[in-house]
Amino acid sequence: MAVYTEVSDEALRAFLAGYDLGELIAFRGIAEGVENSNYALKTTGGDFILTLYERRVDPAELPWFLGLMRHLAARGLACPQPVAGHDGEALRALAGRPAAICTFLPGVWPRRPAVAHCGPLGGALAALHAAGDGFSAERPNSLGPQAWGPLLERCRPNGDTVQPGLCAELDGHLASILQDWPPLSGPGALPRGHIHADLFPDNVFFLEGTDRRPRVSGLIDFYFACTDTLAYDVAICLNAWCFEPDLAFNVTKARALLAGYNAVRPLSTDEMAALPVLCRGAALRFLLTRLYDWANTPPGAMVTRKDPLEYLRRLRFHAAAKEVSAYGV
Repeated sequence: MAVYTEVSDEALRAFLAGYDLGELIAFRGIAEGVENSNYALKTTGGDFILTLYERRVDPAELPWFLGLMRHLAARGLACPQPVAGHDGEALRALAGRPAAICTFLPGVWPRRPAVAHCGPLGGALAALHAAGDGFSAERPNSLGPQAWGPLLERCRPNGDTVQPGLCAELDGHLASILQDWPPLSGPGALPRGHIHADLFPDNVFFLEGTDRRPRVSGLIDFYFACTDTLAYDVAICLNAWCFEPDLAFNVTKARALLAGYNAVRPLSTDEMAALPVLCRGAALRFLLTRLYDWANTPPGAMVTRKDPLEYLRRLRFHAAAKEVSAYGV
């Protein structure tokens, strides 16, 4: 989440007139994340999140994202539900941007994920994959393997200013990953479905359960969701949740995450065997988008840039992990 587009009080009140949400009480920008402009919105009707869609989000794809969230919520997954206006439409325009209001979810995201978070996170990810069944519309992964080469080329002019020799190292990783990547169909293909593709700790809310253990209270920010290999979503979470602040891999967290996932949707032998290359690909994908954003974030944007080199350390770990046993299995 972030703020790129400012919204005036006058524009907001005119926008809210299209809804039955009561009177405006409070409105503030949310600086976390890098993709869209997000605001916390409080009215006499409750708490909501207002999103103005920017940058990588194609407006033509917004109905798919909003439709997926409705589908998942109807199947029992705790995720934001788009709020329709008086005309029955959830997608509208504000400050020159496509915009939507979604319901607010209670909970807090973990600033320092612990082992106790990783099991519930794995279970919630598997529940998301199961709940996606029956949503017939598909969306290709626009940041999948076919995009990594072109994205690396766009990063090349400034890449080595972040670290000397970085682009040459990434060239080698990319070639190796694409050579080993599982096919999308036919022999060797892995199960596919709708994935979140960005389930970082700041996109998962927790509350304390009656046993005083954390439980997942909601999953948010579905604007990278797509139709892709389900185990790739697991690999994204292993990258996002299982490295310590010093970037050492925590195998106990990985074991808990995989156990939580397998308790809801057991990974096949082929999916488990593919985890090392899927983790390499996930690390490269986030390294490249962070590297591009590092050089291209607009000056003055209310956004926190993320260090691409954190994912270089992850990528090197996965490149050395030749077997799935490196992930605690």
